[in-house]
Amino acid sequence: MKRILIIDDDDQLRDMLRTMIEKEGYKVKDAPDGEVGMKLQDENPFDLIITDIIMPNKEGIAVITDMKSAYPDIKIIAISGGGRIVPNDYLGIAEKLGADRTLSKPFERIKLLQAIKELIR
Repeated sequence: MKRILIIDDDDQLRDMLRTMIEKEGYKVKDAPDGEVGMKLQDENPFDLIITDIIMPNKEGIAVITDMKSAYPDIKIIAISGGGRIVPNDYLGIAEKLGADRTLSKPFERIKLLQAIKELIR
């Protein structure tokens, strides 16, 4: 069974994503920030990471950079609702640093599930 890690500081979004993705047959863990996410990945690597960009402790840009450095084959979906700049600016940076797909919040359920299927067939 493919394993997915969700990293996002929004508890409600994390819970919703975990429930939605588990219903599709994936094993899902989640983390409230990049530091916890990196620790979980180091302990038992996942097949795919879904990470928010703006978070406390360790932001998504650092997560993407560190994950791709330590796990070059890991698939990453970056998500963002923006912050001080528009979401597409953050997501463009995420793509340049190695994110395999990007989605701007709010995104359609079907688009996320399609991206997951394409990345971890």
